[in-house]
Parts: sequence; C-alpha cells; structure tokens
Amino acid sequence: MLDTMNGIKRTHYCGEVSEIGKEVVVGGFVDRIRDKGGVIFIVLRDRTGVVQLLFNDETDKEIFEKASSCRSEYVLMAKGTVRERESKNDKIKTGNVEIFVTDLRILAKAETTPFEITDETKVNEELRLKYRYLDLRRAPLQRNMIMRHEIAKSAREYFYENGFLEIETPMMMKSTPEGARDYLIPSRVHPGKFYALPQSPQIYKQLLMVSGYDRYIQLARCFRDEDLRADRQPEFTQIDLEMSFVDSEDIQDCVEGFIQRVFKDVINVDVQLPLKRLTFADAMNLYGSDKPDTRFGFEIHDITETVKDIDFVVFKNAIEEGGSVRAINVKDGAATYTRKEIDKLVEHAKGIGAKGLAYIRWADEPNCSFKKFLGEGDLEKICAAMDVQKGDLLLICADKTKTALTTLGAIRLICGKKLGVIPEDKYNFLWITEMPFFEYDDDSNTWVAAHHPFTMPMEECLEYLDTDPANVRAKAWDLVLNGTELSSGSMRITDYELQQRMFEALGMTDEEIQAKFGFLVEAYRYGAPPHGGMGIGLDRLAMIMCKAESLRDVTAFPKVQNASELMSECPSVVDDENLKVLGIGVLEGNKEKKIVNFW
Repeated sequence: MLDTMNGIKRTHYCGEVSEIGKEVVVGGFVDRIRDKGGVIFIVLRDRTGVVQLLFNDETDKEIFEKASSCRSEYVLMAKGTVRERESKNDKIKTGNVEIFVTDLRILAKAETTPFEITDETKVNEELRLKYRYLDLRRAPLQRNMIMRHEIAKSAREYFYENGFLEIETPMMMKSTPEGARDYLIPSRVHPGKFYALPQSPQIYKQLLMVSGYDRYIQLARCFRDEDLRADRQPEFTQIDLEMSFVDSEDIQDCVEGFIQRVFKDVINVDVQLPLKRLTFADAMNLYGSDKPDTRFGFEIHDITETVKDIDFVVFKNAIEEGGSVRAINVKDGAATYTRKEIDKLVEHAKGIGAKGLAYIRWADEPNCSFKKFLGEGDLEKICAAMDVQKGDLLLICADKTKTALTTLGAIRLICGKKLGVIPEDKYNFLWITEMPFFEYDDDSNTWVAAHHPFTMPMEECLEYLDTDPANVRAKAWDLVLNGTELSSGSMRITDYELQQRMFEALGMTDEEIQAKFGFLVEAYRYGAPPHGGMGIGLDRLAMIMCKAESLRDVTAFPKVQNASELMSECPSVVDDENLKVLGIGVLEGNKEKKIVNFW
C-alpha cells in the first residue's frame, strides 16, 4: 500500500528551504540516493531545485527502512527539521542545508525510466520526445518553461499597464488566404463546409478596432500547415496587439517599451532604446537577408564597378545580364578555410541557387581562384576595395543580384559560426522598415502580396500600384533579434476604395473579394479608425532568451519535422463512423490519401 498525504501538507518548495531550525514539509521526485549503511541521503527534486533529506541512527526505524526502499523518481513527501549541512555544496541554492526527516510518505513508486533524468543528457531527442513527460522533469527544460511563463507574465503586465484590453478571438474561423496553408476542421452541422484554425487573429483584431476597442492584446494560439524547422512549429503563440489612432512610430515605440521591460524583468538585461533601424533594401544589400544577424561583420559589398573590366566570363555574364558582383571579406578566415573547406562553401552556394563562388585566399600570399583572368593591378584593386589583408578570405558571387545577395547572406552566417565570431551574450535588435508591398512569384509569373492584403502602402508609392509593383513599399516592418524574426507589423488599410484597388492589384475578382473578405470590407463602410498592429512570437522570444537551440526546447509538447507528436502519436487514424458523420471518406490510392465528400 502506498502512503497518503493525510495530515501532511507541503510548506516549502525544495529549492526554497533555507531557515535552519525550521520545521518544513517538502514534496517531489527522488533525484538520487546515497546509502552509506547507517546514513541515507535522498536528494529530492521539484521545479524550484533540490534539497537533501537526511536519515541516520537518530531516525525512527520505520522511517529509515522506508527511506532505504526508495528508488529514483519515486514521489515523496517528507517532514523534518532544517539543519546545517556538514559537507556544503555551493553549486546549488540549498547546498548549505539539509532536512532531518521525521515523517516520510511514499506517494508513488516509479519503474526504471527509459533514460536517466539528468541536467545533461546524450539520449537522442526522439526518445526524449516519446517520453516528453519525463524529459520535462529535467531542470534545463523546467527552467525554460518557467522563463516562458515569466515572459508571458511580463507581457500581460506591461500591456495592461499601457491601457490594453485582453480579448479572446475565435479558434474556429473562416478560411482566408494569409500566406500559409490552413488547418481545416470539417463541420458536422454544415456538411461539406470547413472551419479553419487561425493562422493569426488578423481579421478579428482589425474588427475589434472597428468596434472601438482601441488597444487590444491577446496571447493568441496560431496554426500554420507549413514545413517545420528549428524556429517554426505548426502551432505557436503570438503576443498579438492592435492599436487605433496611431501611426507606425507609436506602435514601434510601444513594442520597444515592452522589449526593454521583458528583458529587464526576466533576464536582467538592459536594452538601450531606441532600437536601430534599417530599411529592407539596405538589409538585403548589406547582409543578404531581411532578418540579418548584426552581432558580427562580414557585410556584403558591391564590387561590380571594381571588376567590370576584368576579362572573366563569370563576372561579365552576370553584369551583362543585369546582375551584379558582390563580395564578403571573411576577416582572418584564410587559416580556417583551406581549399577543401572553400569547396564546401561553393557546394552550399550552388545548393542555394548560385552558379558558384570565386575567392581570394590570402594565407602566405594571395591565392586567387580566377588569377589567370586578371590584368596588371587587378588583384591589388580588388583587395584595396574590400580591405583584404594577409589572413583574410574574400568570397565573391556574380549572379542575378537577388541570388548573389541571398547566397552571400547565407555564406556569411556559416563563416561567422565556424570562426566563432558571433557573441552569444549580445542582443542586437533591429527594426526592418519599408518592406516591399509585392513580391514576384516565379512559379506563377505574377506579383503577389508580400503581406496580408490589408497592409497599407506608403503614400508616396500609391502612384505605382497599377504600373510598377516592384517600387511599391509597405507601411510594414519586422522586429529582428540576432538573425531571428520576432515580429511583423503594419498599418492597415481602412479606406474602402483603396482596399478595392489593392484587391484588384492582386488580381482578385469582385466575387473572390466578397467570398473571402466581404464581412471585413463591409465593416469598413461603417467607419474605421486608423489602426495597425503586430504579432510578437512568444516562442521565438523565449527560445532566444533561454539560449535554446530550437523551439522544441521552449514548447511543452512540441511536434517534430513531419508535424507529428511522438508522445501521443498524433495525428492518428479516425474510424469510419466518425468520418461518415462528417461526410468525409478517406481513400487509399497511389501512396496518397484523398479526401472525398460523401454528401
């Protein structure tokens, strides 16, 4: 028979025991046991830390025998008096004290766990995710979960103090195009029709502005059916906000205040305001990315003019076809990047879409991959233009400008990590402003919205809407931290006629507009204040503040690469009877399952 809690109540968490001479009651899991014969030490663990329990010849015999029967991960409650510990441990909060136990309850026994519950583990992630409830007992993950909670708490407190109302929006909504594939929910009551899980509360929060709730906040669950990566999960949480009677700067100032507050509250880091700003165009030209990591150098430079007269077909073709020649100087990179290592970079560049990389590696003397095409003084001219000195590695990409920039942007990060020049304890925030309104889709050969279709274009760009989509910039911005996009925001279109123009510029017919957004367009007919907002990725913010490698490390029950959860084995098969009620059948065919409507 297991013990009960009858007559015993917890008074302290394990990690908070400190006052010598005080009688306390603690509860937790057995972390480890040391049986010295006449003395038994049990280290008890809960989410706050550990404390040592002491059993010796002064202990009641029945209690001592019960302690000797304990094993790892047993669930215990212990009552006793706090004593000064003989062998102190400065590495833990309770390292100077221990509890002399006078009452011990074994509340649950535990079988041998599939892996040891330790701070550091070499167990493969797949096994840990299968037994996620055990993995979550480990102190590193518990610290992450607690920090995530502290971030959410700080967010709520900050926005409440600044006049925001927390309002929940529906989890089942109309399927609308927002950039990613929706997760769909079939309706039993409306056969053949589907709800969608929200990619974001975008439309609802705009409607709240129309409704007069001028400052809205929500820690919103969002869902996107897209490929996973380290900083992406199919379900995630946004610190979602919207504001009326404001402009871009008002929203950014408000978010800057939150960033300063949360970093001070949670990790005691002082963030200096205002945060730096960079236009989208400048970010791409300097870093080859719209979410650049600015903690280190290796910026991209345009050397087209410098090399335009060199008789090297790779350079000439790129320039003649309207492209450019771009380069990065990997300072002190020559020693690390041997010819073999450079070849790996070339292959990586080709994988991105570039034709390759040219280079100048200056170890003992400059070694140029296109040396035979150089005229007198050409090498010196390139090195001078890029400040290449002994020990440096110059990497050059000649291609379509977009390809050259994105390629060198990726290579820059690889080199920065390999050379160890990216400081881990530095937080570089950056606003990326003047985002392009349209982006060209090579597959369909059409211009598509780079953001949701309610984003306001900049006034000076309105004349280009119908004639020059490439030159239309949006009143949209991203907040970037250390190369990770934390947040996107924009001012919204509230003018009915301008909204119609935007829909038409995106090639939407009146029927499509009405079917997808009719209720929002109609709402604007009844008066809409100027408004805008943002969605700050709580998961990504937690990942960076926790110094975690992946969103999985700050998500209690995450999905893996194929969007499945290993612990519960979802998604799972649903029986035919349940499908039939929904009017859906699943047919096997050609390695795919096809959904058909029975109605």
